[in-house]
Amino acid sequence: MSDGSSGKTMSSRIAYSFGAFGHDMFYGMLSTYFMMFVTGHLFSSNAGGEATRMVYFISMTIMILRIVELAIDPFIGNVIDNTNTKWGHFKPWVVGGGVVSAVAIAVLFTDMGGLTYKNPWLYLIVFAILYILMDIFYSFNDIAFWGMIPAISFDSAEREKTATFARVGSTLGGQLVGVIVMPIVLFFSLQSNGGSGDSRGWFAFAAIIATIAAVTSIGVGIFTHEKDNELRKNTEKTTFGKVIGVLIHNDQLMAISLTYVLYTTGIQIMNSFQLYYFTYILGKASTYTLYALINGLIGVVTVSLFPSLAKKFSRRKVFFYSILVMLIGLLLFAFAGKSLPMVIAGGVIFMLPQPLIFLVVLMIITDSVEYGQLKIGHRDEGVILSVRPLLDKFGGAVAGGVVGATAAAAGMISGHTFADITTHGVVVFKSTMFLVPAALMILGVLVFARKVKLDEKMHAEIVEELEKTWHKHLEGESEAAAIAETDVTTVAFQAPVDGQLAPLSSVSAPAFASGEMGQGIAIKPADGQIFAPFDGEVVADFPTTRHAIGLRSENGVPVLIHVGVDTIQMRGTGFISYVEKGQHVKAGDKLIEFWAPAITQAGHDDTVMIAFTKSADTPAYDLQFTKESGDVKHGETLGEIKSK
Repeated sequence: MSDGSSGKTMSSRIAYSFGAFGHDMFYGMLSTYFMMFVTGHLFSSNAGGEATRMVYFISMTIMILRIVELAIDPFIGNVIDNTNTKWGHFKPWVVGGGVVSAVAIAVLFTDMGGLTYKNPWLYLIVFAILYILMDIFYSFNDIAFWGMIPAISFDSAEREKTATFARVGSTLGGQLVGVIVMPIVLFFSLQSNGGSGDSRGWFAFAAIIATIAAVTSIGVGIFTHEKDNELRKNTEKTTFGKVIGVLIHNDQLMAISLTYVLYTTGIQIMNSFQLYYFTYILGKASTYTLYALINGLIGVVTVSLFPSLAKKFSRRKVFFYSILVMLIGLLLFAFAGKSLPMVIAGGVIFMLPQPLIFLVVLMIITDSVEYGQLKIGHRDEGVILSVRPLLDKFGGAVAGGVVGATAAAAGMISGHTFADITTHGVVVFKSTMFLVPAALMILGVLVFARKVKLDEKMHAEIVEELEKTWHKHLEGESEAAAIAETDVTTVAFQAPVDGQLAPLSSVSAPAFASGEMGQGIAIKPADGQIFAPFDGEVVADFPTTRHAIGLRSENGVPVLIHVGVDTIQMRGTGFISYVEKGQHVKAGDKLIEFWAPAITQAGHDDTVMIAFTKSADTPAYDLQFTKESGDVKHGETLGEIKSK
């Protein structure tokens, strides 16, 4: 890679990381702190009864609009896919969506020139229009931003580095917004109002975060570069109906989705109430900064512990133990009263396992791709991976409505401080803050315990079965159709890796050694690079594990190149894929890189197994090896595949 190319790559990563930083700061402000402004400051000039009614109306309006917007998301994705400009598919929407939503949210953090009290009903209409405009353009920005990674590079190693940079920026942005909210609000406020600030301070906070989000979106547009390729064209469109269809037919995806929607709704309600607690129960809104900082640091540490915990405990145990710890934290928080140390301790314990549960759910949803592929007969990766964001948005919509309605019922509205909250208001607030999340989490646990069966062992068995029948799951034209379109009858088969040849029957993988996977050969690798053994097409790429690849030769014969024994259990660690399904390759093109020490450290054999399959759809052929033992270099001819 040239210095210029390297510099562009690094600038692209950094710009994308800052984009994630601004993106998650915006989301944190919208999902957690906007309702605090609406309930506590937006209607400060309205009479008490009218202010309460307006808060109810706004809360319900936001909830309904956000739920309705869920059905629009898939269509937004299709609009982005069909966008063709000289700047690419994604960048126009990242920039345009980021700027428009930033301007809209800044306006929403105002009373629109006194419209809230001059003409409240007109305000509600304007608010609804502006809010849905903001939400739709934010969705354009959100979907386009996270959809950019495949367009930035076709190299999986570069994609992983870009995604890592983005995760760092995302984590920092999401956590930092909670740390800075009250210092900014109080710094710009003319009145303290019991430590919660005033409308001027909240607008300053919104303007700063919106500016950061807009500027970082523009930075993504300037410093990242989309790469076009035929692989990105004619992709299947995701619709809301397809998401529902996949959920109905994939029972494990349905089970984990129901578990997660109960869980995420509960924790979003609890998390959204925390600043209210510091403001209206403790009367110390400024101390929320310390609380948010501690929780942010805890979150980073917890994520880093997940790999080691996943090795020591099963996902089910991690899930159950994490929920138990969260319920203990919730109980401690509920009985903390006005004790700041107990509040912080309870909040930290409640926060501690949240990243672990998120990762467990994410892994199970990802594994349900292969579960559905085996059960239904086709792979719905894009549709399945779009489910979790939809569930988070639904949980956030419900949480927003619950928070707004509860704040109004408890008297936590404009002009009130912690001294104004009655005993009845405290009971209403605490009941919703603690009992509702606890009930939803327990319901989620019951669903998980009874319905979620997809664990690590079951997934490994599913992938093993898919490997055995991988050629039966190929989409598109059959091998017979493929060969009918070409005059090629004989294809030279080259060694895909440096190493020592061995009979396939000698390997420790029963499916390969028995011949169940087909005729072939094995190579004990001397190098960690796999190359294309002939000109052909990538027909299977195992994107979540990257441990194997399926090719189809020019005369229609499928071959599976499998790196190592039981390496499916490594879930992609130590493997890099350089090609994608549907891509045409030439003999000698690099397909996969793997790190042998990682395979050895995981306790697996790194022998590369090559198997030629035969089925009803496979054209008749003869496989003749010209070399079956000794050392070999990649690119060296091992034999011929002759069509009959």
